[in-house]
Amino acid sequence: MHVLLVEDDAVLADGLCRILQSHGMLVEVVGNGTQADQLLQGGDMAVVVLDIGLPGIDGFEVVRRLRARQDNVPVLLLTARDAIEDRVRGLELGADDYLVKPFATAELVARIKALARRNAPKPAVLSLGQLTLDTQTRRAQVGTRSIDLSVREWAVLEYLVQHGGRVVSKQQIIDAILPWGDDVTLNAVEVYISRIRLKTTDAGISIRTIRGFGYMLELDK
Repeated sequence: MHVLLVEDDAVLADGLCRILQSHGMLVEVVGNGTQADQLLQGGDMAVVVLDIGLPGIDGFEVVRRLRARQDNVPVLLLTARDAIEDRVRGLELGADDYLVKPFATAELVARIKALARRNAPKPAVLSLGQLTLDTQTRRAQVGTRSIDLSVREWAVLEYLVQHGGRVVSKQQIIDAILPWGDDVTLNAVEVYISRIRLKTTDAGISIRTIRGFGYMLELDK
């Protein structure tokens, strides 16, 4: 995984670079926004880890220019600013996630991997049993019957199909479909699961509740 780390604190940048490399990542480090902007115009990065407070142009401007070029590379903002306005501004400009300093390096690694997974190419059609999901047209079918799903029901079902046969928690579902939590609660996930079960009763699949752990989508036996 090719990661661009943009951090003007040389000591912090060196430490983070070593940690990311220890997790098998290929890391390129730059210390100012101007260098980052130039590199991103021709670079092939999986994830950009970007400090907001940079010499030259700041992280906000780097993100703005990146998205203006229609570049969808995932961006994780690092900031010492804990004001909600800064977080909102970064997300509105097109950043995908953020961490407020100081942070646990394990969380940084986990978030980078999660962003890379979300941006990985997905198959156009997902299927399990009689259920088919067309990720291009956002159409869901059981056999030849179309089923109507809300945006969030679709996202939950898609995540379950992608992780078929594996147990996933309610929090994992929330983190996958809405990276910042938004207004989705654990109880809301239960509601989406209940609705999906009703709409896929004849699909040859079951969403099992694994008490204390979460859910598992599997083929009917």
